[in-house]
Amino acid sequence: MHYLDIATWNRKQHFNFFNTFADPYFSVASAVDVTSAYAFAKKNEKSFFAVYLHACMTAINTIENFKYRIEEDKVVVYDTINVSPTILRPDKTFGFSFVHYNKELQVFENNLQKEKERVFNSDSLFPPQNSLDCIYCSALPWVNFTGHKEPVNGNKESVPKLAFAKVEKNNSKLSMQVSVSVNHALVDGYHVGLFFKEFQKILNQYK
Repeated sequence: MHYLDIATWNRKQHFNFFNTFADPYFSVASAVDVTSAYAFAKKNEKSFFAVYLHACMTAINTIENFKYRIEEDKVVVYDTINVSPTILRPDKTFGFSFVHYNKELQVFENNLQKEKERVFNSDSLFPPQNSLDCIYCSALPWVNFTGHKEPVNGNKESVPKLAFAKVEKNNSKLSMQVSVSVNHALVDGYHVGLFFKEFQKILNQYK
């Protein structure tokens, strides 16, 4: 990790402006085609959630602005972004988790499974590790939303928040709405567009 030089940043004015907002987050929801990723998961007996979450995190880690976090009015740039998904327990409560990203799908899937087991065997809401080098995300496979609002605590929060909706079938294609909420002091619509483009590219690579 390292600190961004705000003084020479071409987004200095944007950062200073939106960093004064009580809630600087904006959200975008868009559909991605998960036909290939879903077929790959079923064919290889893998968790579909693990497959698309790995694709998502691979995309996140290609876009620098998604690696920016605000800490004491400084901008930290993390080398690798991990993921903190909510995990539903059998009793229908959930726990937050912290899953270390790895370029290798199998390693990432193993990391996710270990966190799932930890949450299932705990009544704690929070994971042992709770740092900012992650994104927050949740899956809502019961509803096909076209918009989504995430809670913001107002304390210079800067971690991106994602939500994944129910998979919908349209003829032979499967699609899934994805909501992305980001701090406008760090991320613009252009960067969100880059994310969706890269996410779709990676999802299409599963065969």
